[in-house]
Amino acid sequence: MKENPTHIGIIVDGNRRWAKEKGLKPFHGHKNGFLLLKQVATWCFENNIQYVTFYIFSTENWKRTKKEIDYLMQKLFKEDLFEKDLEYFHNRNIKILISGRKENLPKSLQETIKKVVKSTKENTWGTINFCLNYGGRGEVVDAIRNIIKKGIPMEKISEETISGNLYQPKIPDLDLIIRTGGEQRLSNFLLWQSAYSELYFMNKNWPDFTKEDLDKALIEYQRRKRRFGG
Repeated sequence: MKENPTHIGIIVDGNRRWAKEKGLKPFHGHKNGFLLLKQVATWCFENNIQYVTFYIFSTENWKRTKKEIDYLMQKLFKEDLFEKDLEYFHNRNIKILISGRKENLPKSLQETIKKVVKSTKENTWGTINFCLNYGGRGEVVDAIRNIIKKGIPMEKISEETISGNLYQPKIPDLDLIIRTGGEQRLSNFLLWQSAYSELYFMNKNWPDFTKEDLDKALIEYQRRKRRFGG
């Protein structure tokens, strides 16, 4: 039997559509979707998947209403995900990382992020990487800026140099990307790290995602032949 992936990326799409279909406000969709994050990560770690990256807020999501953004930043991200759930992560030996342009986030959220990353840095069961204010092209731009700041000569720059200057250089490339919500595109998600990822698209909205859905995605992953150009 083939091994499960080492690193899964999940584009958590469909929260607002889920709420609309049920006649609810978008906030209810976001809340139900975020309640699911730590549970899905736990299912992954139970399947010996070492890293899970969730795409929870893109650099393009700032186009949404101020009311929705404030709810996401202050209530769901800061209070629920990174403060209330800190004990959950600790008790299960889960490490938390954040990828994105953190300097553009509200100051109070930045401080909370620093705390949760520092508090969980020694945890070893599994790693959750939250992409927050994240854009794949922006990450490559930031990596190039880092390379220039370090004064690395042009002839010394390789793919490994760029990989080593990404937000999370110690996390391996993605083996599998799951996207819920019915769309079939990457939407600027980990573009460099997804060069050879297997893609798995689902018509189900994120708040309806189940353990059985994860199992189906893993079975499909194992069925595919990954040749990496060979």
